[in-house]
Amino acid sequence: MKKVRIALTKGRLEEHAVEIFKSIGADITELEDKGRKLIFKSENEQFNIDFFLVKAPDVTTYVEYGSADIGIVGKDTLMEKNKEFYEVLDLKVGKCRFALAALPDFNLDEGYNRKKIATKYPEVAREFFRTKGLDIEIIKIEGSVELAPIVGLADAIVDIVETGSTLKENGLIIVEEICPISARMIVNKASMKTKKEEIGKIIEEISKVIS
Repeated sequence: MKKVRIALTKGRLEEHAVEIFKSIGADITELEDKGRKLIFKSENEQFNIDFFLVKAPDVTTYVEYGSADIGIVGKDTLMEKNKEFYEVLDLKVGKCRFALAALPDFNLDEGYNRKKIATKYPEVAREFFRTKGLDIEIIKIEGSVELAPIVGLADAIVDIVETGSTLKENGLIIVEEICPISARMIVNKASMKTKKEEIGKIIEEISKVIS
């Protein structure tokens, strides 16, 4: 049985992923008691897996370059990347959505000035406004984008919304929902051939669980 290396996104998606792998019979003992380890082995009669935890944008890098055979990452991250891997499963966890949000007096079609949009996801925002035929200025923000319209840096924001409570607490409203997002499984293109049996079994077992 060939070893399969899996990169998991740290944080909330990590918790969802661990539960999924536990449900298909993978040994997640080391993942539940991480300590200072960087690689977490999962070996039993069913699976031979090495897990490691990285930040979301790095999951795609490890998978693209073949250091990981499989990655678990949010669709939001994938929408910002050129796909040099296979996206094979929607895991149906970590559900939220991209949305355009602003202060209540914002009107997308009003005025002649080019609208300024603050976001952590410039490609998602750019594509959304391109489909509307609107020319906008993207302002890349790394921190709390909700601040941008309040202090006048931007007219509106494009961001991930889960419950909407953060927007509400800061006086912002959802102007338009862009698309739903959730956790996805991605696979290195070469690994899909060289470890076809092992990866196929993981995909098959997880498909049963999520369906």
